[in-house]
Amino acid sequence: MSDDRTYRVVRNDEEQYSLWWADRQPPAGWAFDGPEGSREQCLARIGEIWTDLRPLSLRERMANA
Repeated sequence: MSDDRTYRVVRNDEEQYSLWWADRQPPAGWAFDGPEGSREQCLARIGEIWTDLRPLSLRERMANA
C-alpha cells in the first residue's frame, strides 16, 4: 500500500516526537517541530533528533538527583 500523504514532525511538552498529517492541526498538547515530507523522511528526522527517549520531566528529575 502506497502512502503518498505529507506529514510533519510534532513534539509535546515532554519532548517526545511523533509524526502527524501536514494538512491537519496537531492534537492537543503537541506542536509542529520539524520538517514536512514523506512518512519516511519525517521518521528519519525523528530518529536523528530524538536520541534520549526518556520524557523531559524524568531527565530533569534524574539530573537534579
